[in-house]
Amino acid sequence: MFTTLIAVLFTLVLVAGVPALSYSTSRNSEIRKMPRLNLYLSAVFSQWLLTVVGLGVVYLIARKVFVQGFAAMPLNSILEWSAGIAVPALLALSLVILCEQRGWLPRESDLVYLLIPETPREKFWAVLIISPTAAFCEEFFFRGYLLTQLHDWLHSLLWAWVVSSVAFGLAHFYQGWSGMIRAGLLGALLAYLVVRWGSLYPAMLAHWMIDTVALLWLGPWMLGKGTAAERRMLE
Repeated sequence: MFTTLIAVLFTLVLVAGVPALSYSTSRNSEIRKMPRLNLYLSAVFSQWLLTVVGLGVVYLIARKVFVQGFAAMPLNSILEWSAGIAVPALLALSLVILCEQRGWLPRESDLVYLLIPETPREKFWAVLIISPTAAFCEEFFFRGYLLTQLHDWLHSLLWAWVVSSVAFGLAHFYQGWSGMIRAGLLGALLAYLVVRWGSLYPAMLAHWMIDTVALLWLGPWMLGKGTAAERRMLE
């Protein structure tokens, strides 16, 4: 009974608490006044704090996540499948940015622009701290714990796949509706890697690739191509 309660509470944190926090962040004007590195530090701290709690929960009630989620697999398979997901995802994101620049799609949330690194120090954080943190923590939360737990409860891989992907999309509320939809679709693709291989490693690597390229190249391209009014608003 106690372990079930813990599982329910942590699941609610992921499917409701994290999206609620993301929504609150998107509405908080003070966030937009913070220095970029402070934003990075806040994001890293909150994700690792939740990860520590999640590791404790998994140790108590779902140790098979450790066994299955971190199952060994050939390195070449990890690289091939990670690239097989990351490359199409980045091409699709490039197309979205191009459509936004032409006015065919709504522009990104201002918080997305604020997270794009500009200085060498910020880029260092983006590649070696922000992207790895998001890749490990979010894959552990949504594809490791949540997908496994929902599968056990719902007795349906399809519904577990859908609910965990929707929760992942909602966790990106601060990116606006288009960002949430993109994240949800990406979550479904990353879940395929976990279902296909029974390991989180390909999904984690693909996640890191996507975030790194998006922050270092696609983001600056998007910012550089933005209108003068958009750039003045972000200054």
